[in-house]
Amino acid sequence: MKRILWALQTALFYCLTLIAAILPAFLTHRLGAMAGLLIPRIIPKRRAVVIANINRALPFMKAHPLWDPAQLDTGELARETFRNLGRSLMEISRLYHVRGKDIANIELRGREHFEAARAKGKGMICFSGHCGNWELMALAFGSLFGSGSVVARRQDNPFLNSMVARMRMRHKSQVIYKQGALRGILSALKKGNLVGILADQSVVPEEGALIDVLGLKAWASKAPVIIAQKSGAPLVPVFIHREGRRQVITFYPEHVFSGDMSEEGVRKETQALSRYVENFVVAHPAQWYWLHRRWKRAGEAIG
Repeated sequence: MKRILWALQTALFYCLTLIAAILPAFLTHRLGAMAGLLIPRIIPKRRAVVIANINRALPFMKAHPLWDPAQLDTGELARETFRNLGRSLMEISRLYHVRGKDIANIELRGREHFEAARAKGKGMICFSGHCGNWELMALAFGSLFGSGSVVARRQDNPFLNSMVARMRMRHKSQVIYKQGALRGILSALKKGNLVGILADQSVVPEEGALIDVLGLKAWASKAPVIIAQKSGAPLVPVFIHREGRRQVITFYPEHVFSGDMSEEGVRKETQALSRYVENFVVAHPAQWYWLHRRWKRAGEAIG
């Protein structure tokens, strides 16, 4: 019975993404925004999470130098968050079915930082978060740079997992699944490939370090720090954001590690990497995945 349900889910996913893909390109932006506003109606609990998360982070963001005083209020930030999510889903649907040219139209900024890191010949860790259309950025790595892998969770539905993997491979994008990922990551880096790691969601204490995130305590993954130190590969923060109908990928200078691999040293480096995500969130507050319960297991305010 479970296999039948999985097959039906996969067929539904394929049909919905295909419908989105065959719509005229000029409608993608507007219809995506409209579709995004349906999400909180279908799953109203997610809207409550978004509102609560924004309100908890707002004092920190308003005190940050990158905050725009003319920024939207909490309710409108939440609505724009869902609009952007809908736009991203439409864009990805087109790319999955190889009907969109979104990758060809991406603007790259800070390319010199990318080239400097790649010139070291040790592969590259592209550190990011669930910011902007992160899935589009993952596909862009393979299409634009000839090789690219992203660390992701394996879908519970094996049929859906296989289909999405095939769709990714059309753009030369490979998936390294989280379970047992270290070997795959080190192998890809040894081959000189790019490996994208999104490390801005809560982890269990055994896998993380307790740091400050947007003014609140949170558990963050130590994996990017450990992998960078173990492999010797340069770690470059990279983020994608939306400017109207244009996508912009920005590479920042390579993050230089202290070399201190003590527990406190790793915690400090994990904190330093999290600051890149914080800066993105403050500068583009409607383009972060507020739907995730980022502060669970730790969530007390920093005093």
